[in-house]
Amino acid sequence: MRIGILTSGGDCPGLNAVIRGAVLKGMQIHGQEFVGFRDGWRGVVEGDMVPLGRKEIQGIAKQGGTILGTSRTNPFEGNGGVDRITENLERRGIDAVIAIGGEGTLAAAKRLTDAGLKIVGVPKTVDNDLGATDYTFGFDTAVQIAVDAMDRLRTTGESHSRCMVAEVMGRHVGWIALHSGMAAGAHAILIPEQKTSVEQLAEWVRSAYDRGRAPLVVVAEGFVPDESDDAHSERGLDAFGRPRLGGIGERLAPLIEELTGIETRATTLGHIQRGGTPSAYDRVLATRLGMAASDSVVEGRWGRMVALRGTDIVHVSFEEALGTLKVVPQNRYDEAAILFG
Repeated sequence: MRIGILTSGGDCPGLNAVIRGAVLKGMQIHGQEFVGFRDGWRGVVEGDMVPLGRKEIQGIAKQGGTILGTSRTNPFEGNGGVDRITENLERRGIDAVIAIGGEGTLAAAKRLTDAGLKIVGVPKTVDNDLGATDYTFGFDTAVQIAVDAMDRLRTTGESHSRCMVAEVMGRHVGWIALHSGMAAGAHAILIPEQKTSVEQLAEWVRSAYDRGRAPLVVVAEGFVPDESDDAHSERGLDAFGRPRLGGIGERLAPLIEELTGIETRATTLGHIQRGGTPSAYDRVLATRLGMAASDSVVEGRWGRMVALRGTDIVHVSFEEALGTLKVVPQNRYDEAAILFG
C-alpha cells in the first residue's frame, strides 16, 4: 500500500515526529510505502511530492517545523476539487492519505472523504482547541516558549516599574494564555471565552502595582473586551475566510496606561510560539499519533482521526473532531482568577 502524507495549516512543533512515527511503523510493521506532499493541500492538488523513506526521516523527530512544508491552501479553490485530487492520487498509485492538520485541514479532509477518498487524520493545533482530543502536540511546546518569554518580560518590567502585556496565540480559546499565564505568575489573563472590561483589567493592574509588583497581563489574540463585538483584526482573511488576528496587546497597552498612569508596554509573541524544537512530551505524543495513523490506514478507518483520551490513543470521526470547540471551562478560569491582581 502506498500512502501520501501532508502537513497543512500553521506549522507546529511535533509535525516531523508524526511523520517519523507513521513512516517507521508503516514500513517496519505493515510493509507500507510513503510519499510526502509538499506544502499541504497544494502538493495534493498539483501532484508535487517527495519520497519518504528511512533516509528522509532520519533524526527529524527533534526538529521543529515540517520537512514537507505547509500552507493554508484550500484544496477546493483554483485548480483543485475532488476530481483533480482523485486523478492525481490514482495516477501516482497512492492508495490513502494521512492528513496532519487542524480545523481547516480536517474540514477539507472530511469533504474529500465524503466524496469517496481514503483519508485518515491527525490533529494539529497549538491552540489545543479540538474537542475530540484531550491534548494536541505543539501545545506543550508553545506554552513553554510563552512562559520563557514572560519570565524575561517580568525582569524588564520590574527594572522599570512597568506593566507588561504579553499577547499569545488563541483564536477562539484561551488555553495557551491560561496555562502560560498561570505558570508565569500573571496578574491578569484575558481569553476569548471571558468578557472582561478594561476597567476591571485596570483594577487588577493597579492592585499588583500598589503591592510593589510589575504587573504582567497575558492576553490571547482572540480576546474581545466587553465593549467590543469582534476580535481585533487588521490583516484581512486567510485562505479559509477566517480573520487574521493579532494586535490586541498593542491596543490594550495605551488603555491600561491611560486608566492607571502606569507605563505599559506590549509584546506580541506571534510565530515565536510555533518555532524551535518540540518538548519531550510533544515528541512522544506526536510519535504515538503518527504510529496510530499508520494503523488506521491498515484498518481502513477512513474519515476518522486519531486522538488522545487520557493516556490512550483512540479513533474518532471527522464529524466528532470538528463538532465541538474545546473551550476553557468556567471552573478552570475561576481557578486562575484567584491569582489575579
